[in-house]
Amino acid sequence: MTERTLILVKPDGTERSLTGQVLSRFEAKGYTLVELKMLTPSAELLAEHYAEHEGKPFYQPLIDFMSSGSVVAAVFEGERVIEGARTIMGPSDPTVAPAGTIRGDLGRDWGEDVQKNLVHGSDSPESAQREIGIWFG
Repeated sequence: MTERTLILVKPDGTERSLTGQVLSRFEAKGYTLVELKMLTPSAELLAEHYAEHEGKPFYQPLIDFMSSGSVVAAVFEGERVIEGARTIMGPSDPTVAPAGTIRGDLGRDWGEDVQKNLVHGSDSPESAQREIGIWFG
């Protein structure tokens, strides 16, 4: 079944000029890029995106980080793209992400209050639909 997923290159990825490397991993796997834009997200957009984390200790540092610079939002499409994209990204913690994944190859722990792990990807078809609606209307 063909799916769509939201991929975000976070401010640490755009600041380090890794956007092309990150997006090319999904294209190299054979997924189709169907929408793309660059923006500095507002606190309101991020509050909607991260609504399930409101009230958690990492919530405000995450909002502050994600609004600190440019984010590239992309929609990729393909068979089992959500599962495939999450494999390409690797685990959230870049320190333990295996080599060959985006986070394993390009990320590290910077010793800050928020985990800077370069990229976000939807975790389910329901999340993908909701997140794509938030970022692309």
